[in-house]
Amino acid sequence: MSGMIKTYTELIRLQTFQERFEYLKLDGSVGIETFGFDRYLNQIFYKSKEWRRIRNEIIIRDKGCDLACDGYEIKRNIMIHHMNPITPEDIINRTDNLLNPEYLILTVLMTHNAIHYGDSNLLPHAPVERRKNDTCPWRQ
Repeated sequence: MSGMIKTYTELIRLQTFQERFEYLKLDGSVGIETFGFDRYLNQIFYKSKEWRRIRNEIIIRDKGCDLACDGYEIKRNIMIHHMNPITPEDIINRTDNLLNPEYLILTVLMTHNAIHYGDSNLLPHAPVERRKNDTCPWRQ
């Protein structure tokens, strides 16, 4: 699926967290620079009023859940992920890729890293569904 434009509309059609991860994963490599000496550009951008506004909209839209999946509520360290990686040119030219909610999703750092490095071992585990006496096998 890499190489195509990824959208929120397509993402939310996928029912499970794992399917959404597979749709988003990039199979990148650790240590590959994306901004290099232009890192200051994204640091300025992420402090802007326009970014803070859209960030809040995405948190509300996704109901505070990782990859907008019910049952994956985020307790802290909220991140907004650009589904289509941004470049310094996107920031300089203020392209649609930067602030369009259709290209943004709510996540946490571990999921974000899993997406960038294509490593599902970094993903949070699905919530465990509890049953009566499931911690006391001799009572079943």
